[in-house]
Amino acid sequence: MKVLVANRGEIACRILHTLAEMGIPSVAVHTDVDRESPHVWLAGEAVALGATDGYLKPDLILGAARATGATAIHPGYGFLSQNAAFARACREAGICFIGPSPESMLALGEKRAARTTAEAAGVPVIPGAKECDTLDDAKRAADRVGYPILLKAAGGGGGKGMRLVRAADELAEAFAGAKRESLGAFADDRLLVERYVHPARHVEVQILGDGKDAIALGERECSLQRRYQKVIEESPSAAISERTRGALCAAAVDLARAVHYESAGTVEFLVGPNEDFYFLEVNTRLQVEHPVTELRTGIDLVGAQVEIARGGKLPAPTAPRGHAIEARLYAEDPYREFLPATGKLLMLEWPLRPHVRIDTGIRPGQEILPFYDPILAKIITWGEDREEARRRLVSALRETVLLGLATNQSFLLDILESDFFLRGETYTTTLEAHTWPAPAVPEAIAAAAAEALRTLRAGDSAGSSAGPTEDRRGDPFSPWRTLGGFRMSANAAGDGA
Repeated sequence: MKVLVANRGEIACRILHTLAEMGIPSVAVHTDVDRESPHVWLAGEAVALGATDGYLKPDLILGAARATGATAIHPGYGFLSQNAAFARACREAGICFIGPSPESMLALGEKRAARTTAEAAGVPVIPGAKECDTLDDAKRAADRVGYPILLKAAGGGGGKGMRLVRAADELAEAFAGAKRESLGAFADDRLLVERYVHPARHVEVQILGDGKDAIALGERECSLQRRYQKVIEESPSAAISERTRGALCAAAVDLARAVHYESAGTVEFLVGPNEDFYFLEVNTRLQVEHPVTELRTGIDLVGAQVEIARGGKLPAPTAPRGHAIEARLYAEDPYREFLPATGKLLMLEWPLRPHVRIDTGIRPGQEILPFYDPILAKIITWGEDREEARRRLVSALRETVLLGLATNQSFLLDILESDFFLRGETYTTTLEAHTWPAPAVPEAIAAAAAEALRTLRAGDSAGSSAGPTEDRRGDPFSPWRTLGGFRMSANAAGDGA
């Protein structure tokens, strides 16, 4: 077996690490802007895809596989990972797609079909309508289930194409916006309508199937979200009973068995105030937060995917142990409406601690560009209990050094040290219900930055005749000469940046 990893960034690096441990030859692909990215270095071979949208082009990916003799493709997550047509194209090309069959993808990955499959399997679904192609369809469905409602993209996830509609006079604008966003993100503008469940927790179950049987590897709570994007995930959920946990896992396995599911997948649910739960969707791929489950079970999910793809057996189920929490480190400014951030990574240091795992795909000096998802890394910790895992994650975030662009590092610390997180009162609307003032930059750091900028400007004005290799302040190797102007963000404050 020789595996081409059809992805980039931290997930490509994570897959390549497992392939190396398994002794499996690997191939990376990269666009022009990613030619110096770490995932390119980790693979045995690398193939250029050209423009920034190369990761989305099946013909380029399959061509790279043929050119390098790759016999299998691992899609990671995002891009083509849930594209049934791509999985079918791999099959027709005689290349193993490390993931579920196209038939399983169509039955579970597409939201309308998944709702039908869940209903047939006896899994509770949220009241709503899976056929919502026109505004009149949406109006009738909303009148039937009652406001507020959610409009959701039928052909994708990640919060794209999702709109909360609280009243009838908001529906037309929300419907048009959801269709536009869905078409742009997934080339598919079909929508569905669901009743808005509030307050609710977002709880998901990790499954593995081999086409004949399936197992569940426990649940993860992913309720802390902003704009329907997860920020912090943990396992186990701090707020559901063992009875509900067992019912969720059983429902997830029933769904997987119903479609003869093969590979890793995640079945997502909403859990209401009384622990009533409803099926949301199935992610027919590896999930971003899969390390949380790995730390609790000791099972390498990427390794399990590879073994299943080459005809191996399901791993023996293990009782999850302890507690694990993951924080997603994003290149974005949470104190400016989560505006994506770009820039050069001037300094980067990760904490080296027991029970701390860093999944990342960045390096010092790398230019972070606006073309892809802004996730920089995932910091995951394990503890005997929730509080021990939380304290370890706080320490790990405080010891992380990332300078050169704004990140959500301080925001993550604010969440982990909040009263609501300590009490386990985490719901899908919790982050939106709180205000998050930007932390003040310590006076000493602000003064040092101001002095550096003043000196730099003085050198620029006084040294107009300086030669190209001569520093205007007499030091040709001064970092201030080549650094240029930059903004000292709140993440560089003494609160953990």
